[in-house]
Amino acid sequence: MLDELNILLSIAKINLSEEQKQKIISYIELLCQWNKTYNFTSVHDPKEMLIKHVLDSIIVAPYLKGRKFIDVGTGPGLPGLLLAIVLPDSHFTLLDSIGKRICFLRQVQQSLRLTNIQPIQSRVESFFPSKRFDGVISRAFASLKNMLSCCEHLVDKTTGCFYALKGVKPDHELADLPSQITLKSIFKLQIPKLEAERHLIVLKINALFVT
Repeated sequence: MLDELNILLSIAKINLSEEQKQKIISYIELLCQWNKTYNFTSVHDPKEMLIKHVLDSIIVAPYLKGRKFIDVGTGPGLPGLLLAIVLPDSHFTLLDSIGKRICFLRQVQQSLRLTNIQPIQSRVESFFPSKRFDGVISRAFASLKNMLSCCEHLVDKTTGCFYALKGVKPDHELADLPSQITLKSIFKLQIPKLEAERHLIVLKINALFVT
């Protein structure tokens, strides 16, 4: 699996340490084990996981601004846990409402000795952090409008951003953005060996609505 990971990283021009690569492989091994019982993902082949889960997650790392992030609806840690591996100087809160997913993330945290993640079991509308985040990340919400309505209380209104991982560019969702939200950037992402489209949508609260 290490050889395949090295190939994918080389194509994507992502440089990681050997320790980071080993942590990614260990994560995939744990995910495969737990997946047999809990079916966290429909992807079962470890090499396919490297493409559809690992590279699909870490490819957004260069676009994140700040040091404190929350991954909403993280599931088995996608993309937040993998981003925590490649961005060790940043902190990621991994939020999910399903207990078995949080149990898995805590096992990964312990096994990989990750000190920059905090798995939390909660519904997003019930979670109120003591300090707002530099970035709210999600690839689980059905629409941008839903993501924003559920997560607006989590982001630093002055400097923070919403990062939505999408497949095909969601033009109809972008046209339906609320007036207090500004589209900051759209990045078309290239995932090695993945034919499907991927986009990162970066949104901010309009300065006119910041009080």
